[in-house]
This record gives sequence, C-alpha cells and structure tokens, in this order.
Amino acid sequence: MNENILNMSSSPHIRQKLTTGSVMTDVAVALLPATLFGIYRYGLHAFLILLVSIASAIVTEFLFDKIAKKPLTIKDGSALVTGLLLALSLSPSVPLYIPLLGAVFAILVVKCFFGGLGKNFMNPAVTARCFLLISFGSVMTNFSVDGVTSATPLAAMKAGELVSVPQIYLGTASSVIGGSALALLLGGLYLWICGGITFEIPVSFIAVFTLFMGLFGGQGFDPQFLLAHVCGGGILMGAFFMSTDPVTSPVTSRGQLLYGAITGILAGLFRVYGTAADSVSYAIIISNMFVPFIDKISVPKPLGYRGTSASGKKEFPKAALNLTIITLCAGLALSSVYLLTKSRIDEQKMAANAASYKEVCPDAESFGYDDAINDAVSALNGEPYDAQFGKTYINEVAVGKAADGSAAGYVFSVTSGDGYDGNVTLAVGLNAEGTVTGISFTELHETAGMGMLCGEDAFKSQFTGVTTDAFLLNKAGGSTADNEIDSVSGASTTSGAVVNAVNTALAFYAANIK
Repeated sequence: MNENILNMSSSPHIRQKLTTGSVMTDVAVALLPATLFGIYRYGLHAFLILLVSIASAIVTEFLFDKIAKKPLTIKDGSALVTGLLLALSLSPSVPLYIPLLGAVFAILVVKCFFGGLGKNFMNPAVTARCFLLISFGSVMTNFSVDGVTSATPLAAMKAGELVSVPQIYLGTASSVIGGSALALLLGGLYLWICGGITFEIPVSFIAVFTLFMGLFGGQGFDPQFLLAHVCGGGILMGAFFMSTDPVTSPVTSRGQLLYGAITGILAGLFRVYGTAADSVSYAIIISNMFVPFIDKISVPKPLGYRGTSASGKKEFPKAALNLTIITLCAGLALSSVYLLTKSRIDEQKMAANAASYKEVCPDAESFGYDDAINDAVSALNGEPYDAQFGKTYINEVAVGKAADGSAAGYVFSVTSGDGYDGNVTLAVGLNAEGTVTGISFTELHETAGMGMLCGEDAFKSQFTGVTTDAFLLNKAGGSTADNEIDSVSGASTTSGAVVNAVNTALAFYAANIK
C-alpha cells in the first residue's frame, strides 16, 4: 500500500489547505505588534521574560518527546506560541522564575501529560497563568516599572479612581507586557483576515461582556467606562488569541457563538462581583470545560441519526461523569487535608493573635475577657457593626491586664470585608483613656507594593498616640490634623478599610466601655 495515500495526524484537524505550523506562524505574527510594543514600553526585563518563557516551553516539549520517545513536535510552533502568550500575559516586573515555571507547567502538565497538541482540554497558556496566579498571587499582581509601583487601570477603577482610556488603548498605562489594546486589535484583525480565526468567538465574547458591564457594572452604558473595561484587563487578548484556540474551542459557528457568550458572561461576572480586578483567565478555562457539551448540542446530526448507540441505548455523557468523579476526589482530598491540619492552623492563628495583642497593648502583662464586653460583642450576632463603617465586624475584645490586675488597655479584633483582595483583620489597641496605642494586622492579603504597604510602620504609626472619636482618610496626602490618615498611594481601598476598622473599634469603645 502507498503510505502517502493515508495521512494521519493529531488534532486540530483544519478543514482547509492549512497546517498546524502555518496557523501557529500566523498567531505568532499577529502577536508581534504587542510583543514589540511591550519590549519598547518595559525594556530589557520584559524581553528576558519573553525569552525565558518561549525557551522554557520549547525545551520542555523537546525533552518530553525525547524521554517519551515520541516524534519531535516543536517544529509545529505550538510551544513557541504558548510561551509567547504566557509571557505577554505577565506583569513586566515578575522575576524570571515565574515564566520558567509557568511555561513548564503549560507544556508538561496541561499539554504533554494529556497526550500532546489536540488532546488538552484547556488552553495551556491560560491555565498556566491561572496556576501562577494561585501559587504566586502577590508576585503576579505586582506591577512595578523602574522601581515605581502603580495600580493597573482596573485596580484604580475598582478603587473608585478615574483612568485614562487613551493610555489603556495605547498601552502606556500600567499593565501586562502585552497590554496594548491597539496592538492586540491590529493582531486580531490580521489573524481574522488570514483565516486563523473566525469572527464568532471574539464578537460574541466582547459584545456579551460589554452588555453585562453596562447592565451590572454600576455606571450604566457610559462609553468611557465600557471602553476602559473592554480595552483593559485581558479582554482583547482573551477574545482574539486565547479563547479562539482551535483545540479548546467549539468546531461549529453556532457553538462558537455560544462559547464566546458564556466566556463573556463569566468574565463580566468575575469582574463585577469577584475580589480580583481581572479574572478573564478563569473565565476562559471554565468555558473550555463546556466545549465538549457545546459541540454535542451544536454539531448537526446526520440524516436519520436518532442519538442512540449501536446497542440502541442512549449515550451517557462520559466526560461529565469523569469530570464529576475527579472533582469529588479532589474535594475529598482537600477536605481531608483541611481536617488533618485544622487544629494546627488554629494554634498558629491563636499564637499570631497573642503576639499582635501584645504589640498593640505593650503595657499589658496578660490578657483576659470581661463578661459585659463579651455580651456586647455577642449581641451583634456576627452582623456589621455600623453601616457608616462598611462591612466591619467585631470579632472579640480582650482586656489587657497590668501586673496588679488593673486594666492596662483593650485590644479589639476587627475585620473589614471591604479590602481590595478580601478581608482585612487587625488588632486595635486602646489604653484606658481611649488613646490608640497601635494597630497590628492578623490578616492582610492585599496587592504587593500597594495594599500590603498598609502593614508597614509608615502607615500604621499614623494611628498611634492619637485620641479621637473617629479618623478621616485623606487620599490627597499631606495631612496636618492628628485624626487624618494619609492613604497609601494606589491603595485607597485598603487604606479606607483599615480606617473603618479602627473607627469601628473606637465606636464600640465609646458605646460599651468608656
């Protein structure tokens, strides 16, 4: 038999006169404007991030093929594109081990372990970015250029600040390496013209996301607000380059429209109601898991097909069963680990609280509790203390006792649910006269270089030694009054949460102790 008659290859099976290599070349060329602008904007370190990410992806795939004795697949360019996409989605200030680990994870775990190109059920670059966000959250969300840290446009909008749409569009605002909306649009247009993608996924993704933000974003269909969200935070990169991956997206036009709409809804949902400013990557990988079901309902049925197997029985969606079993096993494993470590975690938390209490109430030899104060805390029933302070909660109030048994002060454990990245919990110390003797954090998981600066003495010391009924947050800086607190630059949300937490302690003291 002539071996050239039958051509066997892995998916994606492109039903045109194209090859996987030519498609990947088109994607790489389409990403070239964003790549060059990112290097121009962020300099040598951005170039090194790109180089490490691409090289790590190619070398990982090469070594895997060699060890597994598989045909070398690096010539198809998919590893290069994966490394390039991953690097463009990273902050220009991440250390070089971040793109290295991310590229290895993308190629080895997401791609090779599932059988290679065409068999992975999630986009490798996007999944690797999610892995890095979960594992190295503070590093991944630190945007620092030339030693100067600034908030991204999305972070600024989440904090209620104004942003410049032209800067976001051009890519001069603080962003990832491939954050230029103009460059991404040019690349996406090229990819569409050369046939690398079709219009269904990008159009439905962006249209549904824009509609969602207009309905639920809080500012209606304000053009500047909507443009800032569409051009910033990975929407365009996700719409044109990540969600359109032929391996992990539906095959029919109807399925692609539905897939793009689902991704747009999830991206809007996470952006409006999520704790992180941007979660497009999570929206894409979740949508990837729906692709087998979308294909099942959108692929046209052959004439006479009744939806049954050869035995006459209806087919059961095995993918759904497998995914359910995997999820249950993972959940049971995580639950078991939690139960085994819960007591140890509680002990460490109690030790951390004791150290924080001593820090903010240094005159106390020991700490105890007062029944009347405990009753007042219990009467709150776990509800926010006062609406004027936002979502702030009194966890407990400890009495600091001097050597003679008298009250040396009081320590309030207060949680604010209005932090930028979740809860902020701190211990607030007051002496018997109501003067603040210090604050100390027991829970602070804010953005590195911004919200985390609230944990440093430069910010905390503003409260110490002040006697007042309430503190005021000064976002402009340069405060002269004792009860005015200068906000941390780029972190007004976290600063405001801390001020509200301290004011809650002062209000509780005035109402129940003073």
